Amino acid sequence: MKRRKLRPYVLPTLMILAITGVIFGTAMISNNLKNAKNDNSDDPTSYVTSTIVEEEQAVINETKTMINPYTDTTVTIGKNYYDYKADSKTQEKSIIYHDNTYLQNSGTDFVSENVFDVVAVLDGSVTDVKEDETLGKVVEIKHENGYISIYQSLSEVSVKKGDVVTQGQVIGKSGTNELDKDMGNHLHFELYVNGQVVNPTLYLNKEIKTSENKEE
Repeated sequence: MKRRKLRPYVLPTLMILAITGVIFGTAMISNNLKNAKNDNSDDPTSYVTSTIVEEEQAVINETKTMINPYTDTTVTIGKNYYDYKADSKTQEKSIIYHDNTYLQNSGTDFVSENVFDVVAVLDGSVTDVKEDETLGKVVEIKHENGYISIYQSLSEVSVKKGDVVTQGQVIGKSGTNELDKDMGNHLHFELYVNGQVVNPTLYLNKEIKTSENKEE
């Protein structure tokens, strides 16, 4: 069977028609895209924007309960924090006598006949670990929102400077020191809020503000 041949004038005509079709089709597509941009509700690509995932709102005033710096149920308070607003009898019980000097107790002393574990009252980072001739072994932990807890009179320390600790983690054991040697085995606990020493008993076992993140 012979193959059919197109006449010479047919080929240019077909090429012109093909080119015209391409141009017309391109114009139609461009026009449709332009109209779609003016109507975001019909444009599926309009959903692919920075607003697809809304920015997470910052947490403001998150709270957490500060726990006791010990877990042993036999532990009791041996000497309270010196409170300027307390009555005279309470203040007398908050005085420390050392080296012929009367000192106001800047923390709370927890005592027990037996050595007990000392734990972190909140999550935080260990900012200092040292041994003092008068205070004994000392651990300082920095927490969020301006809280700093200090643990003195430790016989053992199980953390080091730079460690990140979690609430309730054992950081050492109770012991004795020269400043409060008449108290025997105990833990001297101090709490600072925004650089000011405070009465620990007003914060222990209570909800406190641990973060205050604000939107930029």
